[in-house]
Amino acid sequence: MPFSDRVSSAWRWLGLEGALLLAAFLVDLAVVLPAAADSLGPRGRDLLLLPGMIALGACALWARKRPAVAVFAGAATLFASTFLIRVTDAAAYTTLLSNVSLSETVAGLELVFFCVRRVRPAEAVVGTGTLVLGGLFAAVYRNGSGTSGLSQTLLLGLVLLVVTVGAGMQFRRGPGPRKDSAVRDLVREQWPLIGVLSLPLFLELYQVLDSDIRTLPAMLCSVAAAAATVYATRRPLRAGLILAAVIVATAPALWVASRQYLRAMGVLPFTEIAAGIIVVVLLVRHVEPKRAWGTIGLLSGAVAFTTLAGMATGNSRLGIRDLRDLVIAAVLVLGISVACGLYFRARDSERRKVVEAAVSDAQNSERMALARELHDLVAHHVTGIIVQAQAAKVIADQNPKVALEVIERIEVAGTEAMTAMRRLVGSMRAGGDVVTDQATMDLDADLRRLAERAQVPVDAEVRVPKNLPQEVSRSALRLVQESLTNTRKHAAGATRVRLLAEVRDGELHIRVADDGRQVVTRPAGGSGGYGLVGMRERVELLHGRLAAGPAPDGGWVVEAWLPVEEEA
Repeated sequence: MPFSDRVSSAWRWLGLEGALLLAAFLVDLAVVLPAAADSLGPRGRDLLLLPGMIALGACALWARKRPAVAVFAGAATLFASTFLIRVTDAAAYTTLLSNVSLSETVAGLELVFFCVRRVRPAEAVVGTGTLVLGGLFAAVYRNGSGTSGLSQTLLLGLVLLVVTVGAGMQFRRGPGPRKDSAVRDLVREQWPLIGVLSLPLFLELYQVLDSDIRTLPAMLCSVAAAAATVYATRRPLRAGLILAAVIVATAPALWVASRQYLRAMGVLPFTEIAAGIIVVVLLVRHVEPKRAWGTIGLLSGAVAFTTLAGMATGNSRLGIRDLRDLVIAAVLVLGISVACGLYFRARDSERRKVVEAAVSDAQNSERMALARELHDLVAHHVTGIIVQAQAAKVIADQNPKVALEVIERIEVAGTEAMTAMRRLVGSMRAGGDVVTDQATMDLDADLRRLAERAQVPVDAEVRVPKNLPQEVSRSALRLVQESLTNTRKHAAGATRVRLLAEVRDGELHIRVADDGRQVVTRPAGGSGGYGLVGMRERVELLHGRLAAGPAPDGGWVVEAWLPVEEEA
């Protein structure tokens, strides 16, 4: 399997919950790795935090299949990692909850979500309670801080628990059919984009937790920008306008944000930069150029306004002296985003043309198959009806009794033609490959039945196995049927037809030869000239060979070789 296919398969296996865990774990790595290499304490000691993060994340992924077992395994993992951290004096750092890393917090919330969603209520309550106890134990005892900061952890943990349980109840499958909402469908369809946007959001969250409450409005603007980006996959133009408004609203939020947050973020939060890039790509890809460029200009103006407003505060690490470099970087990012959008737009157009061509080819193939089927059925039955009607007209005056018998045979032939047409129509309506005109899975029986009903005596020599592919058997039957029809129409004075059907050297050999002479007058019922064309098309579709022409000693011979091997 190519590397790109393996990456795509692994990404699909992760899903939304895996993408969120991966983003949170990357943020944890960005904190733990520098801490493990600093001069505070033994080098590498902080790496002992990673086994607990990885194990709890694995439990969260396992919860997709076995939530009842995974939630207890997650609680056990929290207890075990807490003992390891306490014994080794590793420095557990704080994110949302005291002494609990971001990836552990996300994994715990996902465990609660899957437990509430898929486990019976009593088991869900016990499992969730056990996991909460594991989280409290970690918050209190990992760094030996006792109850310091416990009230804030309890309040925030309670809020997260209520939100997660509510989401699990919302997604819980009831006994009846569930109606999917637009938001749920959007989340299910766009989970890769949500996973990508969660990384800058988690990075900002880490900075917000190190700052004070004044940074919260800026964080809310970043969340709104991420939501607008996901919405842009459905309505890119409207989402672009919403994102421009969010970016403008970020300016006053940055005015009140702490200096520490501004120093870390620069002039614009990471999430809003990523959101702007993605929305520009979607606008260029899906919206007509005139309207797309208007919205892109509005977004560019909003970014310029917020950037200048951030510089004016004097708290950002970037000042007016950096304006030239910022303009160059913004133009480069905008150009790359537009180029990506144009690439995807061209690829979509090419893919649409390929699909249209494939649909057109499929329709043409269906029409050709339908034409062959109709020609085979109509020519076979109607030609016989016309020949018998002409005979009845000739002998009507001489022997009315025989003429009446011929008319009865004409009635039977007409009924058979109508039955065959109904079967053909039924096959088309069903959409399946139903063998029509009384064809069965036994080619030997079908050919012998066809020889018995032929108006010219047929010497049939049939030696074919019963396990021939259905399409080969059907095409062989149609070839013999068309050959016998041509004998009635074109071979004047034919008294005998020899039919050979046998499998030899991996091929089905069909040979139909008559002893008649070719007529130069117009045959009964006329000739459309499509009989041999249809036979050649059938043989070519099976990668076989066809030969048709006059025999050296008189008469007409049709021979076909149809491969019966699997590779054919």
